[in-house]
Amino acid sequence: MNLFEELEARGFIENKTSDAIPKLLAEEKVTCYDGFDPTADSLHVGNLVGIMTLAHYQRHGHIPIVLMGGATGMIGDPSGRSKERVLLTNETIESHLESQFVQFKRFLDFDGGAAKVVNNADWFRDMRFIDFLRDVGKHFRLGEMLAKESVKSRMQGETGISFTEFSYMLLQSYDFLHLFDAEKCTFQVGGSDQWGNITAGIELIRKLRGKTAYGHVSPLITDSTGQKLGKTSEGENVWLDPAKTSPYRFYQYWFNQPDSDVIRLIKLFTFIPLDEIEGLAEETRDAPHARAAQKRLAREVTAIVHGEEGCESALRATDAIFGGDVTGLDRAILEDVFADVPSSSLSRGLLGKKGNVIDLLVESGAVKGRGAARRLIDGGGIYINNRRVESADRTVGGEDLLEGGTLVVRQGKKNYRLLRFE
Repeated sequence: MNLFEELEARGFIENKTSDAIPKLLAEEKVTCYDGFDPTADSLHVGNLVGIMTLAHYQRHGHIPIVLMGGATGMIGDPSGRSKERVLLTNETIESHLESQFVQFKRFLDFDGGAAKVVNNADWFRDMRFIDFLRDVGKHFRLGEMLAKESVKSRMQGETGISFTEFSYMLLQSYDFLHLFDAEKCTFQVGGSDQWGNITAGIELIRKLRGKTAYGHVSPLITDSTGQKLGKTSEGENVWLDPAKTSPYRFYQYWFNQPDSDVIRLIKLFTFIPLDEIEGLAEETRDAPHARAAQKRLAREVTAIVHGEEGCESALRATDAIFGGDVTGLDRAILEDVFADVPSSSLSRGLLGKKGNVIDLLVESGAVKGRGAARRLIDGGGIYINNRRVESADRTVGGEDLLEGGTLVVRQGKKNYRLLRFE
């Protein structure tokens, strides 16, 4: 299977600028780029479609370029947005660029020029405004720019669009022209919201160089409810930085994908061979309760983004929720895993007293009343750190505390409470 066939089979292709693209990608070695503006100090799941596209290019022997928008990030792309972005300072953008580049290295091999990274601030920084208007701006027609979907939608909205954002198309088009000249880059890829910007760059290359360039775009990836992929149910981004979205929560995001979406997401966000994915699809149809596809999706994506160590940490944390061993988890992971369960702060003076397990249950509010606590223990329904309490005479001491001075109390299968001893 050649590159275009694989991209199409995996769901990366919504539209292409030329019918010649499949043949070109099969017969020639090309250079391709996608741009990423440093609007945050981390990439997020929404960026993964573009990154995975570049990774497939590299795996098929082509040269991918990551264009980091040190210049365009100061303006902000209006595509797909209903209002103008908050403008960032130079210092903030530089910090964001450094943080994001580390994350690209999880997907692409930059050693020996196999993949390249460029910053468009390098060619825009010293460019004179008058020169840009004369040499580039004169090749754009206002009517064509106003007809672009990203501009039309903003013009029809309440906030409109500033000249700053309106000019973004010119900058991105010049990016393509510069890379065409400097890197022999003939392909640009992006999301479907970038179609207008990509075609504008191709037209600029045709006008100024008399050459043909190409592009293709991926569809906007949404879940079965229509929500944009990469958002939690609360509308928050799922970040690639473990300090912003922990490996455990990152794993859970993918593990909790519904059967209706999971196979499509495996094709897009993993490198699992397509015939193997068909096998996972059959398992999902025949035994949906086993969630084999969700487990494989979550493990594969978490391992790519957070490494095997981060993935193993996420698996241990996930296991803890289902009654597994919690003794090896550090406090940060414990607090993360049990962030959504009730918690109580107790005095360490309660520890070590003979038969104090009932006192702890009552004092923490985990159980209402000593009689109820004793009945639950006698019935085998109380667990400390996921280990069943065998007797109401059990003494809980300092040696039972997990890292950071915590205990996990469980009643039944899923009724958890986190106890913190100050």
